[in-house]
Amino acid sequence: MAAGARRQREQAARRRARRTGAVGFAGALVLPILLWHRVIAAIASEFHLDVRYLVAGWAPWLLMAMGLVCLAIAGVIDWRERERRFYGPGSAPWVGWGLSLYILGFALATQVAQIADSLGRS
Repeated sequence: MAAGARRQREQAARRRARRTGAVGFAGALVLPILLWHRVIAAIASEFHLDVRYLVAGWAPWLLMAMGLVCLAIAGVIDWRERERRFYGPGSAPWVGWGLSLYILGFALATQVAQIADSLGRS
């Protein structure tokens, strides 16, 4: 009886963690759009094929997108059934890369937005 109750608690905790992860992922996806939609539109409106423009303008959002892809891969790995025969745990590196890339992109996007804002005022 105790083993059954413990298993139910573990399954409930796993479901709660998955819901929390899904809400966090959705928030991480929407937050840059809400914060920097004007900056993204301004950068996109001046599109031209130049290495300096592509790196300086689009690097933050590319880093955040790569971070979200890594986090999505970690979510898929974690979502798979753990009792399968060939289940191999391994989502921790994906989570680490995802968070690192996303935070780096977020910090860089903040700087790009500040620079774009200062250029718009002068």
